[in-house]
Amino acid sequence: MVFKRRDKRSYMQMTRDFIYPKGGFRRAIQYVIHRMRRLPDQPHRIARGVFAGTFVNFPPLFGVQMVSAAALAWVLRGNILAALLATFLSNPLTTPFIAMGSLKLGHWMLGIEAPLNFHFVLAAFTEAGVQIWHNFLALFTSDVTQWDKLIDFFWFLYWPYTIGSILPGIFFSFLTYYLTIPLVHAYQKLRAAKFKERSEKRKALKARIAAMKSSAAGDDEAPGGP
Repeated sequence: MVFKRRDKRSYMQMTRDFIYPKGGFRRAIQYVIHRMRRLPDQPHRIARGVFAGTFVNFPPLFGVQMVSAAALAWVLRGNILAALLATFLSNPLTTPFIAMGSLKLGHWMLGIEAPLNFHFVLAAFTEAGVQIWHNFLALFTSDVTQWDKLIDFFWFLYWPYTIGSILPGIFFSFLTYYLTIPLVHAYQKLRAAKFKERSEKRKALKARIAAMKSSAAGDDEAPGGP
């Protein structure tokens, strides 16, 4: 296969590359931006896709982030591939800051008083996960399902996270939207100018070769000397 890796990565390597890319986050972000600029579409459609992909980085859409980005880009009539590429701007380094900022803003907007520290958040996720597993096993046993930890998780973490993510999500989405349009337009204009220059050089070269062939043919047909 053409696109098959020569050296198959182990699960440990794939996990490590997901947490920290092999070339670093700076190179990964540069690659994403480079791919966005080279997309064969109109600048405003690419910008709409970037808007959609940036926005879904903020709400807690665990596991359906790319699907949500593609759906939102489709609704906005934006470039779906640009939306999918923009989701990679959310990574293990930026996500904790997005999450804590959204949580604090959501708690402030909803008037919730709760200790927003690492231990509180970790305990809430752990207890909710344990209760989900317990309720799943309860489907096959006589145990009674329990929902108290899941309800607390929803009202003290998930719901404030969702509410608090809307305003910063919209702000940064519009910011990337208005930054993307001139960047893509300038890149496409520069690329078109380079393509035109290369095309003119090829035409000039072909004309020069044709002239040389015509001149050589004329010399061959000229009458010889005595």
